Amino acid sequence: MKVVVVGLGIQGTKRLTVAGPDVVATVDPIHPGAGFRSLAEVPLDTFEAALVCTPDAAKLELLGYLLGHGKHVLVEKPLVASDESALETLAAVAKRAAVVCYTAYNHRFEPNFVRMKALLDSGRLGRIYRCRMFYGNGTARDVRGSWRDRDAGVLPDLGSHLLDTVLFWFGARDHHFRVISCRRFENAAFDHIVLGSDGQPSLELEMTLLSPRNHFTCDVLAEQGSAHIESLCKWGPATFRHRRRKLPSGRPDEEAVTLVQPDPTWQLEYEHFTALCEGGEGNIANDLWINRELNRLSAEALRRPV
Repeated sequence: MKVVVVGLGIQGTKRLTVAGPDVVATVDPIHPGAGFRSLAEVPLDTFEAALVCTPDAAKLELLGYLLGHGKHVLVEKPLVASDESALETLAAVAKRAAVVCYTAYNHRFEPNFVRMKALLDSGRLGRIYRCRMFYGNGTARDVRGSWRDRDAGVLPDLGSHLLDTVLFWFGARDHHFRVISCRRFENAAFDHIVLGSDGQPSLELEMTLLSPRNHFTCDVLAEQGSAHIESLCKWGPATFRHRRRKLPSGRPDEEAVTLVQPDPTWQLEYEHFTALCEGGEGNIANDLWINRELNRLSAEALRRPV
C-alpha cells in the first residue's frame, strides 16, 4: 500500500520508520526533510492512504480532504472536535467513499494490555469490582508553551489513552466520569488530573506530566482475584500479574510474565491498519464517545477555581 506521512514530528517520524518502503511522500510545512510543504501538493494518484501525525487543530480539515478523495487514513490520537457533528460528518464521508478512518491508540497492541483483555473476557476473575490506572511521563517542561500546553493539557494527551483503554477492556458501558482533581503544578494547562467513575466496575484514572520516570500501572480487583500491569514495553521491564484469590483468606497463587523487549505496538498497529484497508471499518464510533467525555471533563476542569 502506498502511503503519505503528514507531519514529521516525533510521532510522524515513528510512523515513517514503521511504514518504511510503503511511504511514497512526506508532508510538513516546516520540516526540512519533508518532500512537500502541503498535502494538496501531493498528486492524488500516487498514494492510497495517509498517516496523519499533526497537531490536533489541523486534523479535521486534513481528514476531510483525504477521505473526500477516497484515501484511507490513520490519524494520531486524539481525534477531537468541539462539535461532535464534525466527527459524524467524517464518518459519513468515509462510509460513502468506502475507506477507513482509523484513530491510532497503539496501547491496544501492548502485549500486557492484550493479556488483560483476554483475562477479563475469560470470566476467570468473576465480577470486576474496581480498576485503577496511572499513566505518567515527565514531559511537563518539554511541552510548556507549545500547542500541547493549552486548555485541558494532559487530559486529551494521556487521558484519551486511558479512556480508550476503558473501551478496550470493558466496552462501551455507561461510564460517567467526573474530575476528582486537576492541577497546574508547572504548566499553563493541567499537568496532573485524576478522574473517577462509580459505575460497574468502579474506575479511577490518574494522569500526569510530572512523573520522574515514565510509568504505567494498572490494578484490577475482582471477585476471584486480581490482575496487575506494571510499566509498558517501551519503558520496560513490563510485568503482568494474575493473582487467584484464596477464600476465606490466604496467600494467593500468582502467575507473572515479565517482558524485556522493544516496543512492538507501532508495527502491530500499522499491520492492523493495513489489514483494515483491505476490508474493514474504522473506529470513529469510539472517537465520538472519547470526544464527548473529553469535552465534558475539560469543561468541568476548566470551571474549577485556579
